[in-house]
Amino acid sequence: MPLLSISGLTKTFGGLMAVKDVDVSIEPSTILGMIGPNGAGKTTVFNLVTGIYTPDRGTVQFDGRSLIGMRPHAIAAAGVARTFQTIRLFPNLTVLENVMSGRDCRSQAGIMGAIFRPPRQRREERDIRAQAERHLRFMNIWQFRHELAKNLPYGDQRRVEVARALATDPKLLVLDEPAAGLNEHESGELMALIRQIRDFGITIWLIEHDMKVVMGVSDQIVVLDNGMKIAEGTPQAVQANPRVIEAYLGREEEQEMWPNV
Repeated sequence: MPLLSISGLTKTFGGLMAVKDVDVSIEPSTILGMIGPNGAGKTTVFNLVTGIYTPDRGTVQFDGRSLIGMRPHAIAAAGVARTFQTIRLFPNLTVLENVMSGRDCRSQAGIMGAIFRPPRQRREERDIRAQAERHLRFMNIWQFRHELAKNLPYGDQRRVEVARALATDPKLLVLDEPAAGLNEHESGELMALIRQIRDFGITIWLIEHDMKVVMGVSDQIVVLDNGMKIAEGTPQAVQANPRVIEAYLGREEEQEMWPNV
């Protein structure tokens, strides 16, 4: 069974149809890429699935339950973690504290535990720190753990955001343009990390404008244009799809659209 199944997803803002009758299915332990021209509705779909917006109609089934009407923190607790197109770290917290914050949805201690700090609370704090360390080491940024997040270079801030998402123990990791602002070397490292995360059994769904990245890591591709799905298939099939080529560039410059992928 699919880990995530979306059917007929639709959202309007005033008189603008942002997403119309979008269907998406993601199998466990796979990487699904979503592409499309600017304004195609990609991030809106992410926002509908993760509880930022409520759809006008349609269904979102994740791991056997509906996500419709759930708040973002509850969706995170259900196993869907995400990053954002614009980095959303806590700039005045350290890198370690940022990643530790991702464990909040798994924390059992309440206000009284935080005040009196019984043994259970202290054990949980040690576990949260250990989990944060594990993810920071995996993302190769443990050495920055005591730095304020705002002081890190852009590429390393991206790594912190992914580490924080991983700290929630997700079944589905949703990445909104993770390669934005990265140079070619950093993009190559990102591709390797995405594959490793998938190999750990975490399903990945990403939006990406860097065609080398999205075509290089995705098992399947979904293409949106004007809020509607116009194509779906393997990276090779999507690259050859005339509707996709026309949506991006018209019927010319096909070779420039898919450089070295």
